[in-house]
Amino acid sequence: MGLFCWTGCFALCLQLVLGTALSHLPACNEGDFHYEYTECDSTGSRWRVAVPNLEKQCVGLPDPVKGKDCTFSCDSGQFLDIKTQSCTECAAGTYSLGTGIKFDEWDEMPSGFSNVATFMETTADFSGNRPDSCDNSSWIPRGNYIESNRDDCTVSLIYAVHLKKAGSVSFDYQYVDNNMFFEFFIQNDQCQETSSASEKWVKLSENSEWMHHSVALKSGTNILYWRTTGILLGSKVVKPVLIKNITIEGVAYTSECFPCKPGTYSDTPGSSFCKICPRNTYSDKGARECNKCKQDTQYSDEGASKCLDRPPCSNKDTFQIHTPCDNEGKTQVIYKWIEPKICREDMPDAMKLPASGTKEDCPPCNPGFYSNGTSTCSPCPFGTFSDGIQECKPCAAGTEPILGFEYKWWNVLPANMKTSCFNVGNSKCDGMNGWEVAGDHVQSGAGGSDNDYLLLNLHIPGFKPPTSGANVAEMGRITFVFETICSADCVLYFMVDVNRKTTSVVESWGGNREKQSYTHIIAKNATYMFTWAFQRTNQAQDSRRLVNDVVKIYSITATNVMDGVASSCRLCAMGSQQFGSSCVPCPAGHYIDKESSTCKECPPNTYLSPHQGNGKESCIPCGPASRSNKDHSACYSDCTFSYMYENQSLIYNFNNLSSVGTLINGPSFTSKGTKYFHLFNISLCGNGGEKMAVCTDNITDVTTKEMEAEAEDVSNFVKTFVCQSTIIPSDSKGFRTALSSQSVSLADAFLGGTIERSLDGITIKPEMFPFPKKIPDINFFYKSSAATSSCEKGRATVISMRCDPSKPGQGDISVSRLCPAGTCDGCNFYFLWETAEACPFCTENDYQKIEGACKNGHQETHYVWNEPRICMRGVPLPDKRTAACESIDFWLKVGAGVGAFVAVLLVALTCYFWKKNQKLEYKYSKLIMTANSKECELPAPDSCAIMEGEDNDDDVVYSNKQSLLGKLKSLATKEKEHSFESVQLKSSRPQNI
Repeated sequence: MGLFCWTGCFALCLQLVLGTALSHLPACNEGDFHYEYTECDSTGSRWRVAVPNLEKQCVGLPDPVKGKDCTFSCDSGQFLDIKTQSCTECAAGTYSLGTGIKFDEWDEMPSGFSNVATFMETTADFSGNRPDSCDNSSWIPRGNYIESNRDDCTVSLIYAVHLKKAGSVSFDYQYVDNNMFFEFFIQNDQCQETSSASEKWVKLSENSEWMHHSVALKSGTNILYWRTTGILLGSKVVKPVLIKNITIEGVAYTSECFPCKPGTYSDTPGSSFCKICPRNTYSDKGARECNKCKQDTQYSDEGASKCLDRPPCSNKDTFQIHTPCDNEGKTQVIYKWIEPKICREDMPDAMKLPASGTKEDCPPCNPGFYSNGTSTCSPCPFGTFSDGIQECKPCAAGTEPILGFEYKWWNVLPANMKTSCFNVGNSKCDGMNGWEVAGDHVQSGAGGSDNDYLLLNLHIPGFKPPTSGANVAEMGRITFVFETICSADCVLYFMVDVNRKTTSVVESWGGNREKQSYTHIIAKNATYMFTWAFQRTNQAQDSRRLVNDVVKIYSITATNVMDGVASSCRLCAMGSQQFGSSCVPCPAGHYIDKESSTCKECPPNTYLSPHQGNGKESCIPCGPASRSNKDHSACYSDCTFSYMYENQSLIYNFNNLSSVGTLINGPSFTSKGTKYFHLFNISLCGNGGEKMAVCTDNITDVTTKEMEAEAEDVSNFVKTFVCQSTIIPSDSKGFRTALSSQSVSLADAFLGGTIERSLDGITIKPEMFPFPKKIPDINFFYKSSAATSSCEKGRATVISMRCDPSKPGQGDISVSRLCPAGTCDGCNFYFLWETAEACPFCTENDYQKIEGACKNGHQETHYVWNEPRICMRGVPLPDKRTAACESIDFWLKVGAGVGAFVAVLLVALTCYFWKKNQKLEYKYSKLIMTANSKECELPAPDSCAIMEGEDNDDDVVYSNKQSLLGKLKSLATKEKEHSFESVQLKSSRPQNI
């Protein structure tokens, strides 16, 4: 109760104080306040209230009144007058979209837009370097449009809008460089993405033109994101994304009309848009009409906000043309002012228009064309040919014209070529010729300003392969010879449009380039638009200071062109009819026999040259360990390989590796710290020679290959033996999906497989992959014929297959430490594939047997692999074998007994013969003693007879002492031979006795 009384007293006191304080304030007039609507309630209703203007104090504001329904809106050209709560037409000089707002002025960042540069990788790279800061990266207003960043930071342009009902957002953009990722998506106030994947990714611009993109918006809060990220993986600078005319439909109401921006006007009330002021006029903001410039001293371009003084004329304001050939076959150089003419000739230092040159002989017609006595060149009729000088002649019987286009004389632009000028920021060069013919070449023109794109287009309706069964993988090729002369950062782009869809940049050249040739191979039959775009500088300029920077194209040649012309004929295969029959196409892989003019199939393991289909010599043998496919269009490995090594045959089978192998190498980092990987897909062998490796740009899963179904119409789709893509992970830039770009083919032709480390000029250095310790690697050599500005001879790839039984299945694919990116020069790529599937088949020489002991009458034989084992599959390891055997104990006993008996016998014999020897020595010594006695007389012959009691052991006493073996032999033969040796005994008697 006390609290209630205190609160009531405080409110009464506050009312008295405020009443006293406001009593001296003046009453509110209409200029002291404005009306606003309150927020809509749950029923969709709102109130109109009066709000004092800033720094205005007054009393007596109007009472709130019920406002219009929250879904109410006015038509285009009207605005909602909140005071009267009714729709009112916009006055002249202003416009209104009714329920929308439009941003078409970009002199500064409009209110409500924010610019956020982020870099998701905050850690240092492997070298310890910190990434550069992205603080200076942003979207930059450029007057009529806004330009994105050019670096590899992620920069977002953000705008939030609250819609009471469903609406839409649309904008015009130019997106020409696929090295710049550009996405547009929408989030609600819960940071949930509401746009679909098809709406998120923005398509590349066609022919560098402005494209229109529109996305539906839901009611409620919508946060719009335009986000770009450049991929700077080389020295090239990416081209920025340009945006203009952002329009949002579905706002609740427009409380006022927007004034027309400078350079535009609105001359009638109720306008929904403003008109552009024509040339030589200008207007200020909110203009109802355009003001004219001073006719002789000033000029302006379309949509100008002011007039400029006309400068004195100079050589930058002129260009020269070659007149068409007249009836006399003459031409001359004529100088003209660049239109619209902005310079003055009446100034003291102004240059006068140079006089026309003298008449000269016209250059000859291009090959396949003829003059026919007229001033123009006409194409030769079908079945005829001409070198451009002589008249068209019919091809001889059994021959056909070689169709194509060869432009090397430039008196006039050919009928299937056109030239134009395009500027991203304005239309000052619209209607100008971007290129000019100059006799023996065609060159870039002056343009409206230095950053114009000068375009030269060549239209080809289709390609038709020759009647010989040449390589269908190459429908044709286009070759051009060019040079660039530049003092600034000029760039020449070569672009291709297939079936009038998306134009993609094939190759580009920056700065000065000497005279050189470039060839682009056509892989499929379609309608093509080839474009050469030249830009002197990518810096926004409004002047012509670099007019002397030019590009010259000397010749353009396209082969196998449908509805083309011929400069010569070639042998063809005749039909079954007799003389006069027309040529018939040969089946794939068949050459034209020169003698019979019939189609004959190339021999096995040869392929038909795409540039020559006549004679057996056009069938080129495949490389080592390779075979031709069914139509003899290419060679491939059937996954088998064999060779002799250390007097044994090693046989390989790589069929289990015929599926695509993948290597993700990295990560690497750009200067800004962007993390990226290199993805390599490898189709090693098999599959009938079909190239199975697939790389695609702008995919969300680097292992997905579903793009094959749309391969015919996807220009950024690569299918080959070995391909490479650059992968930016989803966490690197805050993207929700992984991004793939710069998909290129590294191998579209198989050269062969060998244990040698060199083939067809491609060499593996010893330090690249050191020699293995076991058996040599099997090296597969590939080549890509597509030349680039940095690889004039194309790219080459080597895959070294190394046996490693410890790595089953796909094993491991790696690159050399010397070249962490897989290549050291960007042209030659080397990979090491270690797997058990790269081991040869096992043979009987790869294992050995071990025999066990005989136990219980059985003996086991075991088989084991040789160490280290260097084989897989093939001959299996035999199972252990068991065989019957006799026990070794019995024979051991028999041997021991026999040995003991022999030993005893030898001992007995030794003792016996030793005893006999002693007796013989005794007898001999006794005889000697008797012979030397003085009283002894010469005994009778029988004096040596055996005395009684003596043994008859020895009958002979030898004069020489024999060995034990000799004595044994003598005893063995004494009774049979009865040979005795007499011993002369010495006597002491005189000789005469």
